[in-house]
Amino acid sequence: MITRRARSAALCALGAALVGCGAHGVQDAGLPERPHTGGATASPSATPSPYRPPTLAPGPAGLTPVFTNGPRTGGKTVALTFDADMTADQGPRAAAGEHFDNPELIATLRRLKVPATVFMTGRWADEYPEEARSLGRDPLFEIANHSYSHYAFTSDCYGLPTIEPAHIRSDVERAFTAFRKAGVEHAMPYFRFPGGCYDDRALRELTPVGVTAVQWDVVSGDAFATDAHAVAQQVLDGVRPGSVVVMHCTRSAAPATEEAVRTIVPELRERGFRFVKVSELIGAKAGEAAKAGDAAKAGKAGQAEKARRAEKAGQAGGAAQTGSRG
Repeated sequence: MITRRARSAALCALGAALVGCGAHGVQDAGLPERPHTGGATASPSATPSPYRPPTLAPGPAGLTPVFTNGPRTGGKTVALTFDADMTADQGPRAAAGEHFDNPELIATLRRLKVPATVFMTGRWADEYPEEARSLGRDPLFEIANHSYSHYAFTSDCYGLPTIEPAHIRSDVERAFTAFRKAGVEHAMPYFRFPGGCYDDRALRELTPVGVTAVQWDVVSGDAFATDAHAVAQQVLDGVRPGSVVVMHCTRSAAPATEEAVRTIVPELRERGFRFVKVSELIGAKAGEAAKAGDAAKAGKAGQAEKARRAEKAGQAGGAAQTGSRG
């Protein structure tokens, strides 16, 4: 059964705009087979680093885990995420002058000292290697995987070209390779599906990569929006503690985002929110799950001990009755 998450009409418009990039599949990158390590602290082999970023444990049947938001308790935290979209066949459009980057937005985030997670396509990193390297080396940001091609991983995903299931893993690995080529040394073990579309087959194909799939619970509506106030208001109305906000880092496809951020950031800070990267929310979620697991184990152990004592007491009572009859 296909499982889907709620997505806005704005993302539909973004997906439709990307149709003009062609519909053929991505060739296998020829990367070596790598085992999935699993667990709450696994990092993909594509990202060698002494620091092991937090990930979630695999889901049912070992499927790639899916993260939507952080804990709702424990503090007002919110993660702004920005998709750096560029599809495999949009090179000619970039060569003709279309801008898929947004330096002004990044400058604003730096000026306002807002940590953020950028979900980057490998094709974007190929087109803007200096910007990718700058983001990757800036401790304010973390780079995560948004596929190489930005082709859909399921059918019927807002008109996006669909990648063949056999190429899903190699497309994601190819993006990590593009990051390293651009100079991003420590990309995070997080992945965002193009268009937000996925099903169990896509999750299964990603399992060997060892990533946590990251969705969102707040849609900014910035795709092709021209009213920055409306974008800002949609975010402000939707944010809750632990929220993940999806926005875009693409001038041509999201021209109002930078202006909206200049409204969103001071307002949320005024409300007491603290901006964090996705990794912090995932770490908090993993810690929450671990505590729940420990509590469940302790509860089961307590019940077992209680049953053992009751049984022992019953046996002692039976022995006493036998003795009194003797």
